[in-house]
Amino acid sequence: MWFGRRRAWSVAALVATATLVLSACSAEDEKSLVDADSLTIGVKADQPGLGLEEGGELVGFDVDMAHEIAERMGITDVELVGVTSAEREDKLISGEVDMVVATYSITPARKTEVTFGGPYYVAKQDILVRADENEVSGVRDLAGRSVCQGEGSNSALRITDGLGIDVSELQEAESYSACIERLAEGEVDAVSTDNLILAGFLAEDPDAFQFVNNPFTDEKYGVGLPYGDVAACEAVNKAVSEMYQDETASVLLDEWFGETGLEVVRSVPQFEGCD
Repeated sequence: MWFGRRRAWSVAALVATATLVLSACSAEDEKSLVDADSLTIGVKADQPGLGLEEGGELVGFDVDMAHEIAERMGITDVELVGVTSAEREDKLISGEVDMVVATYSITPARKTEVTFGGPYYVAKQDILVRADENEVSGVRDLAGRSVCQGEGSNSALRITDGLGIDVSELQEAESYSACIERLAEGEVDAVSTDNLILAGFLAEDPDAFQFVNNPFTDEKYGVGLPYGDVAACEAVNKAVSEMYQDETASVLLDEWFGETGLEVVRSVPQFEGCD
């Protein structure tokens, strides 16, 4: 791994001449992912349709997006590693991974530690319940019910803190696959997160679960980059824009979610900006 978090120079106490000298030196020494010969990219390994380990390989929409983005940045030597929601910031900040493409929702808090390219997709938060559930038709119906979220995710908190809905119990599992297991076993009443994530799990066992199909938030999937790497952010945005314009993104969405019945978004997402 060649790329670490860039050094932040403090020049407040320097005179103007010294400031110019240090700035010039810093500009020469700074590195960006656009100059890399190889990339290590973190993706999910337990989310069907997005990032799932099958037969020793990682497959899914996020996996294909990661490869496409890297290739369009001129980098073909790519290593993919599985990351959980709770690990994404730490692995990116420590330099264990150079980039994260792992259903990584852009939030103001995360933007204080990570620079985000994209979003490369805008998902909607929705709810998955058991197939025999007939009393949950929207997020307000989760009042008095138990809900599971993956560790490191904010999904269920948007229900309790964001919307003020008083659920009976908020469980946090190590991953969303673990939440789905709890839902199947009757340990929780619902799992709420991005509809792409839920669609992947639903496709795995359509007889066991059902979509509420009443989304209530936008989830902007960003490409996590080392903090301050504006050049890489701009390169990612260019790659993502090209993928939607030449319909590569649309083809990938159909490949991974075309049979789920989910109405996917095919237009170029509105980028957050790289400053």
